[in-house]
Amino acid sequence: MNLINNDSLSIIKEIQKKSYIKRFLAFLCGVFLLAFSYNIFLAPNDLVPGGIGGLAIIINKVFNINNSITIFIFNIFLLIISYLLLGKEKTRATIFGAILFPLFINLTQNINEIIKIDNSQLLLSTIFGGVLFGFGAGIIFKAGFTTGGTDIINQLLSKYLKISIGKSMLISDGLIVLSSVFTFGITHLMYSIITLYIISLMSDRVILGISDSKAFYIITEKDEEVKEYILKYLNHGVTVLRAKGGFKKENRNVLMCVLPTKDYFKLKSGLSEIDKDAFFVVTDAYEVFGGE
Repeated sequence: MNLINNDSLSIIKEIQKKSYIKRFLAFLCGVFLLAFSYNIFLAPNDLVPGGIGGLAIIINKVFNINNSITIFIFNIFLLIISYLLLGKEKTRATIFGAILFPLFINLTQNINEIIKIDNSQLLLSTIFGGVLFGFGAGIIFKAGFTTGGTDIINQLLSKYLKISIGKSMLISDGLIVLSSVFTFGITHLMYSIITLYIISLMSDRVILGISDSKAFYIITEKDEEVKEYILKYLNHGVTVLRAKGGFKKENRNVLMCVLPTKDYFKLKSGLSEIDKDAFFVVTDAYEVFGGE
């Protein structure tokens, strides 16, 4: 595949061309899940999940304005701001979500009349609402789309305040959730914080998947024995990386091994037996490709 001058924008465009219909269908499913959980669990219980959707719940309580109208107006306003300050390319990626999310909210706003849910158990609504909303958000992000709203605000904060997107999200969503205390009280604020946390966890799980492998990075004086243990007794491959210590400036071997989570304890225990002074770092490996 020819990419002109390895330009980053060209790479992004090539990625976006692949399986566009499949990604768009996944995006539609994600938006439906957002709207469904919003109208079944979150809005009826005054649970504020952050974002423009959360702000709409607060405004609806104070001014009795339909949630979908509030979301649509804010999204259109933010799309204009995005076009002026972030440019056409970044704005284009948010248009579908900014329009379809309030549309789906409107289409499903009476769904609780069809599907009867007992919302007297606020904790259950918090958990199920957070899981479904987070699952939908994860599908949308994984498909390469967004729903606009505070995603645009986060990009603006990141650009002009020179902070990370993560910190921008903490500021924008945090302020919206915290502001709900003045409308719904401290108890609903605590439940809203739990909802936001569950949404964050669930969306990460969808995007990254569930880790069924562990990656070990091992520094030991007995690297040959450790390597033999992994190769012969655990039947897994090992990659030897050359590294240099930052303090002593010594050249060392770093053994890198990816193995199923079920073998985690075997390798950890084996390392303790072979070299009790071995230094190792273990991380989750969400996707492993290639190799034999």
